Amino acid sequence: MAERARNWGRFARSDAARGWLLVSPTALYALLLLAAPLATVLAFSFWTQDFLDIDRTFTLNNYREALAEPLYRELILRSVLIAGAVTLATVVLAYPIAYFVSFHVRPERKSMWIFLITIPFWTSYLIRVFLWKVILGFNGVVNTSLQGLGLIEEPLSFILYNPNAVVITLAHAFAPFAILPIFVALEKIDRSLLEASRDLGESRITTFFRVTLPLSVPGVAAAVLIVFIPTVGDYVTPRLVGGPDGLMIANMIQTQFLRLNNAPMGATLSVLAMVTVGVISLVFLALLARWLRVKQ
Repeated sequence: MAERARNWGRFARSDAARGWLLVSPTALYALLLLAAPLATVLAFSFWTQDFLDIDRTFTLNNYREALAEPLYRELILRSVLIAGAVTLATVVLAYPIAYFVSFHVRPERKSMWIFLITIPFWTSYLIRVFLWKVILGFNGVVNTSLQGLGLIEEPLSFILYNPNAVVITLAHAFAPFAILPIFVALEKIDRSLLEASRDLGESRITTFFRVTLPLSVPGVAAAVLIVFIPTVGDYVTPRLVGGPDGLMIANMIQTQFLRLNNAPMGATLSVLAMVTVGVISLVFLALLARWLRVKQ
């Protein structure tokens, strides 16, 4: 007993004990706010519900139904395609902005530019979606301006209540999330490498594609994941500007939980969406790692 007490005393004074003490609040926070809700959702996906009664008998019927129902498969596929389009548009538009701020803005003014980039975060996400609804509407800013300039005779109908409107709105909403990690990656690039490339006879364009772009890939990868993962599960934007053809899997999950009173099916669709996103993200990271190895 005394030996055990001495061992415990030595452990309490060790670096390992201090490390566990520092990590434990964060670990407890993650367990309560991340692991526990995910475990609850996973458990619900194997249960069934009859009005307000939850039958906790283990069953795979929810997964069989979800995988067999064409509507659910279509919504998951549409969600992935829309999220992919949003990610592509956001990263392609964010990269030039991040590049300009990193390479062409004086160091003392970079903080101001980053500050300006974060201004959209000052307003509610819901308000920004409603503003895009006004901009893209049948009698909105875009159609009114084009008609005033004589470029179109009738209002454009393909820019609202369809997947195009969802992509435009989400690309604007997540633009700062893509700009910041790319900017950080560009800032870490040693400028002497660019000078060496120019001294060896490379043009600015070839220097960009052979030096700058490969070195900024980690920031681009972070931007891709930061944008893609949450957009797959977005349901506010598709509901407000997507119309019937722009609804995504999150809208069906909301319907299952709040309207159809079928929490197990909603949980099942949530798990399938998470698995789909996880698989796509892992494949993307694996392909990226392979590409980086080839480049090296």
